[in-house]
Amino acid sequence: MRVLVTGASGLLGLNLASEAAKFHSVFGQVNRHLIRPKSFAVLHSDLLSPGAVESLLEETQPDWVVHCAALANLDVCEADPALADQLNSILPGKLAACVARGGARLVHVATDAVFDGQRGDYSENDQPNPLSVYARTKLAGERAVAEANPDALIVRVNFYGWSLSAKRSLAEFFYYNLQAGTQIMGFTDIFFCPLLANDLANILLTMLEKNLKGLFHVVCRQSTSKYDFGVSLARRFGLDERLITPTSVAQAGLTANRSPRLTLRTDKLAQALAEPPPDLSTGLEHFYTLYQQGYPQEIRNLG
Repeated sequence: MRVLVTGASGLLGLNLASEAAKFHSVFGQVNRHLIRPKSFAVLHSDLLSPGAVESLLEETQPDWVVHCAALANLDVCEADPALADQLNSILPGKLAACVARGGARLVHVATDAVFDGQRGDYSENDQPNPLSVYARTKLAGERAVAEANPDALIVRVNFYGWSLSAKRSLAEFFYYNLQAGTQIMGFTDIFFCPLLANDLANILLTMLEKNLKGLFHVVCRQSTSKYDFGVSLARRFGLDERLITPTSVAQAGLTANRSPRLTLRTDKLAQALAEPPPDLSTGLEHFYTLYQQGYPQEIRNLG
C-alpha cells in the first residue's frame, strides 16, 4: 500500500511512518521540522496553504492517509485559538473531503481530551464535553471529518514514546529528568490510558487492513494516574522514583484546564480486532526494549 502520514515529524507521525515503512511505501508530510529518514520519503508542505492538501494527495497518490498533524500544545492553543481552529478543526474536514473524492482510506487521529473527565470509563457513545481550546477544536475536527467522509476511521488516542526532540511525551519527561537526578512532579489526580506510539501505530495499520470505519477509542486497556505512570517507568528503568513528588494538578499552575479522569473503554476495539489493546506493563516493556535497542538515538538522529 501507498501510505501518506501527515505530521510525520511529530511523536505519533514519526513512529507510525517508521512502523508502516516496514511493510508499505510511505510518504511523510512535514512542515517546520525537516527529517532525514532512510525508510520513507519526506515531503515538505504547509497544509494551511491554498492548494497544499490537493497537491500533496496528487503527488503521493495514497491508498491510505493517516492524519496526525495537529496543534497539540494545550497552552499554545489557549493563546492562539484561531490557529488551533485552522489546524485542528478546519484542516481535518478539508483533508477528509479531498481524500474521499480520491477514494483513499483515511484515519483521523483525534483525542481522549474531548471528555471533561468527571466520570471516566467513557465509551464511543458517551457525549463529549471538552474543557480547553485544544479539546474543543479537536472535537470540531473529528465531527468535520465524519461529515465530510463517513467512511473515515476516527480514533481517540492517548500515547507516549520516543520522539525527535526527546520532549514530546510524558514518558520522556519522566525518563530524562529522572536520569538527570531532577526532582519533578507527578499528578496523582489525573488519570489516563497511555498507549505506546509504536503499538498504536501497528493497531491503526491493522484497523486499515480490516477496513474498519467510524469512531474508536484506541488507548491502553488499563488506566493509571500520571504519578503512578512515572513510578512504574522509574522502576522499569532502575531510576529513583523518590524524585517524583506526588502533586495535585491544581498546584501546577497550568493555563489550560485538564480533565481529571480520561479513562476510555476499549470494548469496541477489542471486538473489532478480536483481541484487546496492550496493557500498561506490556507497553512499558516495549518502550524499555526500544531503549535497549538504541531506538531513541535513532529517532533523534533523523532531525
